[in-house]
Amino acid sequence: MDDRELLKTVMRIVGEENCRDDCAILPCGDQVMVATTDMLHKTTDFVDGMTDWQIGWMSAAVTISDIASMGAAPKYLLIAVGLDRWEQLAGVMQGAKDCCTRFGAQIVGGDIDRHGELTVVTTGLGLTSRRDLARREGAWPGDLVCITGVPGQAQAWLDGYKQFEKALFEPQPRVAEGQALARAGVSAMMDDSDGIALSLYDLMSVNTCGFAIDSAFVPRPDEVPEPQARELALYGGGDYELIFTIAPDRYPVAGVPCTVIGTVTEKRSVLVDGRPMEKRGYQHRW
Repeated sequence: MDDRELLKTVMRIVGEENCRDDCAILPCGDQVMVATTDMLHKTTDFVDGMTDWQIGWMSAAVTISDIASMGAAPKYLLIAVGLDRWEQLAGVMQGAKDCCTRFGAQIVGGDIDRHGELTVVTTGLGLTSRRDLARREGAWPGDLVCITGVPGQAQAWLDGYKQFEKALFEPQPRVAEGQALARAGVSAMMDDSDGIALSLYDLMSVNTCGFAIDSAFVPRPDEVPEPQARELALYGGGDYELIFTIAPDRYPVAGVPCTVIGTVTEKRSVLVDGRPMEKRGYQHRW
C-alpha cells in the first residue's frame, strides 16, 4: 500500500474534486486563496546531518513550493512542531521564518507539543488572481512538457554525491517562476517533489491525455555518471522544481530558466524514449 492508493480512500470521503491539485482552492473576494499542508518526520524526511535550522527551512519550503505550483504568491504559514527534544525548537523556528521571509510569507501561528520523534506540520496560504491560477488539469495534446532547474540532485546526495547537500537540505521553491509561468498561460503545472515519473502519472490522472518524454533532453545532476544520472533525473525525489505543460506559441517564458523534455500526446500513457515509463519515485509505503 502506498500514499497514492490511500488517497483514493480520501477521495471517496471528501470528493475527488478536492484532491486534484497541490493546494485547495478557496474564493477570496476578487482573488483566489490556495491552501496546503505538509507533515514531515525525522524518520522519513529529516536525514542525519541536517541542522535544526535546515529542518525548519525545509518544512516551510515544501509547503511554499505547493503554493508556487499554483502560480500563487505565498502569504501566511502556520507551523506545528512536535518535539522529542525541546532544545531543537529555536533552530527549527528560525529556519522556517528565514524561508518564509525569503519568499514573501510570514508565520502567523501554530502549535507546540511533545512527540515521540521530531515532527513538523506546516500549513500555507497563498493568493493569486482567478485568471492566473495554475492547476494540474488542462494539458492539451501538442503542448510542450517542461521542467525548471535540474532534477535528481536531492536524491544524488542520498546516493553519496555530497556536493548536492543544499539541494536536499535547503530546497528553493520556484515562487517567482511559478507566478511568471501562470501569467504566461501554462496549461497544467505541479511541483516534482516525488520525481518526474510520478509527477507525470499524477498529471495524467486528472487529464485526458498522456506524455512522451525524451530522456536525452532531461537535465542531469553534474558529475554523476550515466546511467545513474538518467535514473536520478527521472525517478529521484526531493527536488522542488516545477513541471508544466505549455502551448508551443507561449514558450519560452521570459525570466524562467527551464528545459523542454517532451510533449503532450493524445494517447493516455506515459512514455520515456518511446517505452512505458515506470511508475515509481518517492512514495510513502505501508
